Amino acid sequence: MHNENWMFPQMDAPVAPSAPGLNPGSIPEAQPNPQAPKEAKSNPVLENIESLGQTRVAQSDESNIFCVSIIGQVEGHLVLPPQNKTTKYEHIIPQLVAAEQNDKIEGVLIILNTVGGDVEAGLAIAEMIASMSKPTVSLVLGGGHSIGVPIAVASRHSFISETATMTIHPIRLTGLVIGVPQSFEYLEKMQERVIRFVTKNSKISEAKFRELMLTTGELARDIGTTVVGKDAVEYGLIDELGGLGEALRKLNQLIEEHRQRITMGAVQ
Repeated sequence: MHNENWMFPQMDAPVAPSAPGLNPGSIPEAQPNPQAPKEAKSNPVLENIESLGQTRVAQSDESNIFCVSIIGQVEGHLVLPPQNKTTKYEHIIPQLVAAEQNDKIEGVLIILNTVGGDVEAGLAIAEMIASMSKPTVSLVLGGGHSIGVPIAVASRHSFISETATMTIHPIRLTGLVIGVPQSFEYLEKMQERVIRFVTKNSKISEAKFRELMLTTGELARDIGTTVVGKDAVEYGLIDELGGLGEALRKLNQLIEEHRQRITMGAVQ
């Protein structure tokens, strides 16, 4: 019987002639193509969005209005977890300074949709807005809760959308609390700072603001009150009910009045 399983000898693949300086059978390294496109340069617009949440800083030639967005939680001296939407106060304050110094910027629009956050950081932003010489208008969309209330009332004129809400409640402390009278005195002084600022920069009375802040039964797990857009205007906390169009019209009106004052001062 003949065995049908023949064993064929293995044949090596032909070797290409080696180029000078290369070992036989080795693959030559890829040479750079001079016509290949170069790496894309960094996009400043994308960098601003990633770092500041803005498409540009206060250096615009297209518009005389600069928009500042305060979204999510106001981050203060401590870095919040990465899953939190935050607005860093060290980003907002330099933008406000730049807008104040830029002659091409004539007005600032502040958009708020915040749950609150660090009290001192929020008050710092609010004080910066209140002390600007240029017209400022704030617009609360969605929510302007907790420390977002002083930021909302800090502008020259404030708006709130019909469906937006604002939560007014006492200041809370997190972390280590030493049970001594000085801790409670500090908390009370901090609370007075917030009350004084809000009542100074809005039409709400101190008695009414304290009443809303200390109301029980409104919030499920806290003391305070959630105020809807129309009620915020009735209480005098916010100046007017409206949206983006109304806020821009009011800001343009304030800008025109500011121009007239400057012109009259120059004439006199």
